[in-house]
Amino acid sequence: MTYQECLNWLFTQLPMYQRVGGAAYKADLDNTLQLMTSLGNPETKFKSVHVAGTNGKGSTSHMLAAVFQKAGYKTGLYTSPHLKDFRERIRIDGEMIPEKEVITFVESHKKKFSALGLSFFEMTVGLAFDFFAKEKVDIAIVEVGMGGRLDSTNVLSPELSIITNISLDHTQFLGNTVEKIAIEKGGIIKQHTPVVIGEHQKESDQVFIKLATERKAPLIFAEDEIPIQSISDFDLSGVYQEKNLRTVLAAIDLLEKQGYKLKTFCDEALPNAARITGLRGRWEQIDEKPKIIGDTGHNEAGVRLILEQLQKETFKNLHIVWGTVGDKAVTDILKLLPKSAQYYYCKPHIPRGKDVRELYEEACELGLNGQCYNSVTDALQAAKSKAKSDDLIFVGGSTFVVAEVL
Repeated sequence: MTYQECLNWLFTQLPMYQRVGGAAYKADLDNTLQLMTSLGNPETKFKSVHVAGTNGKGSTSHMLAAVFQKAGYKTGLYTSPHLKDFRERIRIDGEMIPEKEVITFVESHKKKFSALGLSFFEMTVGLAFDFFAKEKVDIAIVEVGMGGRLDSTNVLSPELSIITNISLDHTQFLGNTVEKIAIEKGGIIKQHTPVVIGEHQKESDQVFIKLATERKAPLIFAEDEIPIQSISDFDLSGVYQEKNLRTVLAAIDLLEKQGYKLKTFCDEALPNAARITGLRGRWEQIDEKPKIIGDTGHNEAGVRLILEQLQKETFKNLHIVWGTVGDKAVTDILKLLPKSAQYYYCKPHIPRGKDVRELYEEACELGLNGQCYNSVTDALQAAKSKAKSDDLIFVGGSTFVVAEVL
């Protein structure tokens, strides 16, 4: 089996949420627990930090991994989804898992995966944890896929739990209120395990305090511990990264108390976190003259942060390449977008992608003028052909739109 044949099997044989949506979602940990048992329980063989939240959990995970790496710890990093290469999900010290490791794991276990009825995400968690255990990492920073309580990553017993923030996203699975979503995200809070909450939010604070009290888990709110700091010279740009930075620094304070030596490496690691860990797609400048920026923020709270950052940019005219997925309510998000921009609507090349004509019609009703295009590539090319050198092109709406541009 070649690496490409391996990927083809993974993407076509195992239900993958990013491609097909709810059909791939498993609302329990039974499959994951069976998988871990069959693999010899690799999740018990390395230390970890578990990171959940609606927005910012990926950036927070990469920032923290960068500090651990610079401090000399052999650092695993598990995140999702990937943008260009499946192996982006699983890294050690910034290096993606080798292709041969993916092939060997799949060839050795594919019959078991099929028999268990595993999802793509469950398999990927198994691969990551097996790889981290074999490579004897000192620490693994593990990002939750969706929610927390029933997420496949929640078989860990971490050194520390982090919940960045809560807002409405994946409501069909996690609940339609902030309180309900907080209960699901708070499911990663473990007995006697410290937890950092990135932001105070009236609707979720009491949920987290209650869960932490019941589980005798020391809890801090990063806002109460760390002042907001500038990220003007960071390679993870975007004003929203200030909140993620504060969360990371609060986490580092707690990890220092557990014996990890991290603080003296922050000044070197944090401004270079994307370069050190390989993170992409967070307020990433793709080109200049005209400046092209891509960002994977795709829910209401994430789009609000993107718009806040756009106001800090200098440009003459704004062009927005926009596509989304079909199982997400888009009207509330579209209402946030500026009517003064020129829009280039497209559908990401996945089964979940929202029909571009439907997106266009919804957007036009809200006064967001633009045109439909057959692909993300066509939409971007049209924007580039119309934009002047002092204009700005923003690419977003979906992780998958940004991935196709990158």
